[in-house]
Amino acid sequence: MHRYWLMKSEPEKYGWDALLRDGETVWDGVRNHRASNNMRAMQVGDQAFFYHSVTGKEIVGIVEISRTGLTDPTDPEGKWATVMVKPVRALERPVTLAEIKGDAALEGIELVRLSRLSVAEITPSEWEHILALAAR
Repeated sequence: MHRYWLMKSEPEKYGWDALLRDGETVWDGVRNHRASNNMRAMQVGDQAFFYHSVTGKEIVGIVEISRTGLTDPTDPEGKWATVMVKPVRALERPVTLAEIKGDAALEGIELVRLSRLSVAEITPSEWEHILALAAR
């Protein structure tokens, strides 16, 4: 059974358009233990929302985990985990952080509860609800 995630990136550093251009990328630079552990828990085929942080603050697309079990190439000590992701599709329309915070069905989402977490787990019901918001 596949799991769902949310992965944050600053669009000025690496945004959705850059991922579309590249076709696949290593999700490097994560230096938070919980986020790193979340990436260790990922399996090939899991899907994640691609979230533009800092500027935009919105979910813009869906990625698929394409490789797991990697060590972050930017980590000289070799202790931080990473994965590779590839784009699946853009959302019909971005779903903003303000929308998510204002939706009672998403009150427990890690994006809000653990706002500094750069790689968060998303429950299946949260995943479906956000997809429905994007389709409105």
